[in-house]
Amino acid sequence: FIGNVHGDEPVGREVLMQLAYWLCDNYLKDPLATLIVENTHLHILPSMNPDGFALRRRGNANNVDLNRDFPDQFFPNNDDIKQRQPETRAIMNWIKQEHFTASASLHGGALVANYPWDGSRDTRKQYYGCPDDKAFRYMASMYSQSHYNMSLSKEFEGGITNGALWYPIYGGMQDWNYIHGGCFELTLEISDVKWPKASELLVIWKQNKMSMLNLVASLVKTGVHGRIFAADTGRPIPGSLMVKGIDSKINASGTFGDYHRIIAPG
Repeated sequence: FIGNVHGDEPVGREVLMQLAYWLCDNYLKDPLATLIVENTHLHILPSMNPDGFALRRRGNANNVDLNRDFPDQFFPNNDDIKQRQPETRAIMNWIKQEHFTASASLHGGALVANYPWDGSRDTRKQYYGCPDDKAFRYMASMYSQSHYNMSLSKEFEGGITNGALWYPIYGGMQDWNYIHGGCFELTLEISDVKWPKASELLVIWKQNKMSMLNLVASLVKTGVHGRIFAADTGRPIPGSLMVKGIDSKINASGTFGDYHRIIAPG
């Protein structure tokens, strides 16, 4: 989980701190907390943009929108990693190093679970699904339906949306993570108010608590997972997994040779 990508959307950082506290406090006490701690490697980054938060603005210290700063598949001339902001480079290195199965970035200003693609080839506002569209819709629906009222949205059917259909963006973290890291990322808008009152933060946490927990727990129970290793030595070897009918692949990690491929039930 990644929060506070935009400095003026601090609700994610507060909710993620509550998530970390809850997991630590309830491990071996609550079955869901125990399932998550014992079966996943869960990384929590409460604030990707601490300078923007301190300045109460969207951009970082250089006033750059970090969610428009990633190399984009539709604009290949913008692929120079050296030109990226420090925060962007750090996330890119982190994603490639850890081989995450899935991730979610938490934002404020709306109430919806957003999934790839975030932009379209011709830049028009339209539904533009990625190869794993079914799996992403499953993940987004899992979050929305576990939420206090996200699935009841009158603006977004079922409380979920394809990014390009909502409003196209380019240079976003969500699409980059999926393309270059094999990491299935959702963009979660978890509060209609970007900067809510402090007294409202615990309410927002409670409204999103089961969504976050169920999303992580669902990854334990769905998809295909295993290891790729040499039969004679038992050492991990490079390899990838592809599913017939889905034009994307997942690489096994270089350290342990393990992989986890998200596949929607059915």
